[in-house]
Amino acid sequence: MKLSIIIPVYNESKTIKELLRRISKVNLGKIKKEAILVDDFSTDGSRDVIKALDGEYIKIFQPKNMGKGAALKAGIGAATGEFIIFQDADLEYDPNDYKNLLEPLLDKQTDISFGTRFVGSEFKPFGKHKTMHSTHWIGNKFLTFAFNLLYGTKLTDVEPCYKLFRSSILKSIEVKTNRFEYDIELMCKLVKRKHKIVQLPIKYSPRRFEEGKKINWKDGIVALWTMVRNRI
Repeated sequence: MKLSIIIPVYNESKTIKELLRRISKVNLGKIKKEAILVDDFSTDGSRDVIKALDGEYIKIFQPKNMGKGAALKAGIGAATGEFIIFQDADLEYDPNDYKNLLEPLLDKQTDISFGTRFVGSEFKPFGKHKTMHSTHWIGNKFLTFAFNLLYGTKLTDVEPCYKLFRSSILKSIEVKTNRFEYDIELMCKLVKRKHKIVQLPIKYSPRRFEEGKKINWKDGIVALWTMVRNRI
């Protein structure tokens, strides 16, 4: 069996090699790993870093900046594994969580497992020693509340990076959006199709805007509208 790891990249030249090093160290036993790097027309040298990589990587270069969702779609189309997971190109998420996220699929408890950043962890969004930006903490909490209200779910985190699927499920769902709201539209359609989603705690080290954090409050508004539009 094989796990396809889809890595959308946009201006992450400083973290790509370290991320791949961490992925290479993860031991999944008999399950092989397939890393798929999709560069979304980076301007900071990320494309050159990817081109120069040695190893059995699948490399995709978008012809223009098309958005994270479009990059994920390109990666899904190229994936050959029985399982697929999304992996951001920064270092906020720990690839050592792959094994735990795979377990409920291998045990045939579900076909989809998502990480959750807000179970088993305590983030400080306010004050001198805050560990997560306050707008991100508030935004995530509000979007999770809104999603559960609209769709009758009991999720604890609607926007984690780590989403692991049996590939046949993911490849069967058509998502129209191409940017950050891709994840929300995908979740809406999964829930409407009655797919069971298991959420498991994951490690998370949030970075700051000055370190390259890209998502902002405008993306939160788009995400909320995506939830409402798909519910209607």
